[in-house]
Amino acid sequence: MSTDHPPSGWDSLNAPLIKQTGFREYDCRWRFPEDINLRGFVRVGMALGTQAQNLNQGCEIIVGNDFRSYSLTIKHAFVIGLIASGMKVVDIGTVISPMAYYARTRLSISCVGMVTASHNPNGWTGIKTGFAPPFTHSPEEMAQLKKIILENKEEEREGGQYTTYDGIAADYLAHLSEGNKLSRKLKVVCATGNGTASQFTPKFLQNIGAKVIHLHTDPDWTFPNYNPNPESLLMLNDMKRMVKESQADLAIGIDGDGDRLGIVDDECEEIFSDKLGLIYARQLAKKCPNSKFIVDVKSTGAFERDSVLKEFGATVEYWKTGHSYMRRKTHEAEAILGIEKSGHFYFSPPVGDGFDCGLQATLQILKILDQFPSLKLSDLKKELPKTWLSPTMSPYCGDEVKYPIITKLTDKFFHMFRKKEQILGQNIDHVLTINGIRLVLEDGSWFLLRASSNTPNLVVVCESTQSQHHLHNLFDFIRTHLNQEPEIGDFDQAI
Repeated sequence: MSTDHPPSGWDSLNAPLIKQTGFREYDCRWRFPEDINLRGFVRVGMALGTQAQNLNQGCEIIVGNDFRSYSLTIKHAFVIGLIASGMKVVDIGTVISPMAYYARTRLSISCVGMVTASHNPNGWTGIKTGFAPPFTHSPEEMAQLKKIILENKEEEREGGQYTTYDGIAADYLAHLSEGNKLSRKLKVVCATGNGTASQFTPKFLQNIGAKVIHLHTDPDWTFPNYNPNPESLLMLNDMKRMVKESQADLAIGIDGDGDRLGIVDDECEEIFSDKLGLIYARQLAKKCPNSKFIVDVKSTGAFERDSVLKEFGATVEYWKTGHSYMRRKTHEAEAILGIEKSGHFYFSPPVGDGFDCGLQATLQILKILDQFPSLKLSDLKKELPKTWLSPTMSPYCGDEVKYPIITKLTDKFFHMFRKKEQILGQNIDHVLTINGIRLVLEDGSWFLLRASSNTPNLVVVCESTQSQHHLHNLFDFIRTHLNQEPEIGDFDQAI
C-alpha cells in the first residue's frame, strides 16, 4: 500500500493508495484521488468490516453517501470491501448524515458508514462511522482501524450481502415533523449552499408549516455559489442579504452533510452557534431545572456566568471539540444538550435523538419562537450577556506539525500562568487544557488555540467581555505569538 505518492498508469487502478493523515481523531478525510483511490476505499471497507466483527459488533452495516459527483463511486468501492469482509450492507442512498445515524435505530442495525466530506470543499471525501448508536468512532477506534490497514490485517469472510432501503429520508422527515406543526407561519430563509441538505430541508420546513424563502436550495455538486458551510462569512452574508430582502423572521443555514446549523436573526445579524446554544440552554433549563449542558472549548464563556442557568440550577461542563467527543460526553454525562460553536447541537431524548442534526436544531429554535406570537429571535439574542466574540479562525498548519506546535504553545502559555504573568493588564484566572489550551482572564475574556481535527489548520477563537477594541487587542496578542512560529500560515480572516 502506498502512503506517499499517488500511483499512476496501471498502478492507479490496481494499487491501493491510502494516505495515513486521512485518519483523523474521529472520522476520515482525504482528498480524492490525490490521497486515496478507489482501491484504497476497498481496503477501508474491508478493514472496517474486519474491525466490526472482531469487536463483536455484528455483520450488518448501514451505508449512505452525500451529494458530490464522486461520492457514489467511492461508496461502491467502500461497499465492495465491506462485502468482501463478510458484512451485510444496507444501502440507504444519498442522504444527510443525521439520516444515516437515525437509520441505525429505525432499521435496528448498530454499525454505520457514511461517505461524506461534510462541509469540506469539493475534492475532499471521507467516512463517518460508528458501531453503537448514537456514537461515532472514538480516537481509539479510529487508531485501531488505521492499524488494521497499515498492518494488512483485513480479513476476507463469507456471507457478505447487499440490499437497499430507499425510505429512510421520508422516515426521518416524518419522525422530525410528527407533532411539531407550527401555530404561526414563520417566514424562514432556507440556505443550503446547493449541498445535500437542499433535497430535504425545504420539504421539512414546509411539513411543519413554515413559509420557505429558498436560497440556493437546488442540489448542485459544483457548489456554484459557495461551499455549504454556515460558519463561513460568505454564506452568512448571503443569508443576511436574503433576510433583508424578504423581511423574513430568520435564516437557517445547513452545512454540506446536514449535521450543522447557522442562524441569522430578523435584524440581519448572525447569532454564533454558541450563543444560539445559550438560547436553547436557557429555555431547556426553565423546563427542566437542574439540567446539565456540555459545551465545547470554542464556545462563549457566558455559560459559566449566565444568571438564568444559575437560577434554574443548571450545570455546564466544557469539553473537547468534535462530534465524536461531544456526542459521547453528552450521553455519558446524561446532559440534556451538547453545544459546539461550529454549529453541532446534540439534543438528548426526549428532545432529540442524541446525535447532531441541523434540521433538529432548526426545529428547536422554531418551536421556541412559536411559543410566543410576538417574540422575535433578535429579542432572545438581546437578552443574552453582551460579549465580543471572534469568528473561528483557521491559519494553515500542516498535519505533520500542528499537534507539536500546539503542545509548544500550550507549554508557553501555561508557563505564563504559573509565573502569574499578566496579559493586557489582567491576571490569568484559569487555564483549560482538555483540548489545546483555553486561557481565561480575570474578567472572563479568553482565547483558545487548538489543532483542527479534520484539516491542516490550527483553530483560533477569542472573546472579550469588555469591548470590540479589547477583542482586537487580545487577538493581536495571540497573533504576535503565532507569528513567531514559521510553520503557521497567515490568518484568512480578521476581526
